Amino acid sequence: MWQQTRLLDTLTALCITGALAMLAAALMIVWLRILPVESVTLAAPLVRVMPQEVADALQGRMNGNFLTLSLTRIRSSLESLPWVKSASVRRVWPNRLDITLTEQRPVARWGNSGREWVNVEGDTFAAILPLHLQATLKELPQLSGPSRTSAYLLNYYRESRQLLAPLGLTPVSITLSERLALEMRLSNGMLLKLGREEMDGISSMRRLKKFVAAYPRFVATRQQLPASVDLRYSNGFALSPSRP
Repeated sequence: MWQQTRLLDTLTALCITGALAMLAAALMIVWLRILPVESVTLAAPLVRVMPQEVADALQGRMNGNFLTLSLTRIRSSLESLPWVKSASVRRVWPNRLDITLTEQRPVARWGNSGREWVNVEGDTFAAILPLHLQATLKELPQLSGPSRTSAYLLNYYRESRQLLAPLGLTPVSITLSERLALEMRLSNGMLLKLGREEMDGISSMRRLKKFVAAYPRFVATRQQLPASVDLRYSNGFALSPSRP
């Protein structure tokens, strides 16, 4: 008799558990239908990120309703897009998601691949250039150097651009070799060989300043500008003539 009562209690418990599970499943279905996400808005217009890229990034990340969606998964997927620096995703009651994308702002090209860039902070990133921006971004200066030197080269570019501005010249490319020697191509086609950062106690920027001071008198007055200028001397520089 005791065993029959225990069996009956067990069956009753199983029935109750099954009923509760079915009720929970039904409530979940109703819950998902009650608060669906009906719209997704971008808080600012996009320049470099294509709308289809955003749609593709959201694909498969919109499972759930307004309250159960994983904003972390959505944000991570958006931040994996090449031209996206950071993403913010927030819920707006009762059925909307607001997305704010901060795009990468390239200020220089990195290397010769045509797919690597330097942003305003000096960090490099890889991204294919959108067709509508090719003409504009190809005019950016080109920086090249060993790994983790992009920030240094960007700062060097900014300082040298300011220094050369009174001459009406700008750097169009700066290269740092594996031996840490600098070369700079100017907007007039002239190549400056600056050498290592520190040579004979004189920094490469100080050597450049000496060149800028001497340029109006000793370089600009020549009938033909030199093809290159070697600044790796402590007491002057050497001019290499252009080929006829």
